[in-house]
Amino acid sequence: MRNVGKFMIAVAVGVSLTACANSEQASTQPPGDATVSAKARPTSSSAAAPTTVAPSATKQQGGGAECSVDDVLVEGAAGSKPKITIPPACGAPTGLQSKDLIEGTGPEVKPGVTMDTHYVLVTWSDRQEKDSSWDSGQPFPLENVGQAQVIAGWNEGLTGMKQGGRRLLVVPPDKGYGARGNTSIAPNETLVFVIDAVKVS
Repeated sequence: MRNVGKFMIAVAVGVSLTACANSEQASTQPPGDATVSAKARPTSSSAAAPTTVAPSATKQQGGGAECSVDDVLVEGAAGSKPKITIPPACGAPTGLQSKDLIEGTGPEVKPGVTMDTHYVLVTWSDRQEKDSSWDSGQPFPLENVGQAQVIAGWNEGLTGMKQGGRRLLVVPPDKGYGARGNTSIAPNETLVFVIDAVKVS
């Protein structure tokens, strides 16, 4: 989880929305939050409901026709670290996609809430795991969901989850680290997360 903090936090850009509307908005480097390490953290951006993009015939990162969130295989029981397998025959989706793998029954994630999460991150281009809170055994805390100091894909993609739930998120570069990348994340990388809502308050 400390690793997540390292690489998921991104700089909150103090510029007008029009100036921030370019694809590098969520890719700025972290200011060095002392509460987390500098490895793989999501970045802040405006909150909006995740959109599901239908597969298309265009070529994408990874080759082939565009995948959908349904093409990504996730294995593992509730309460344990999941394994993510990205299909080799299709390319990365171009929009933010989400899918609830386990429906939670507790409080709902709404803008402004605080939550503890467990997550695994795999990068689309090389299909390698880059970070996981499960490895440290400590959940990753997230404050003020919707405007948290994490990537836009998290701020937008976690809304609507419930405590106890597990969600698959496929985050395109413009809602991740963009053209600049971050630490062990390559530029223009698509990110695949499985996120558990451990506690919502």
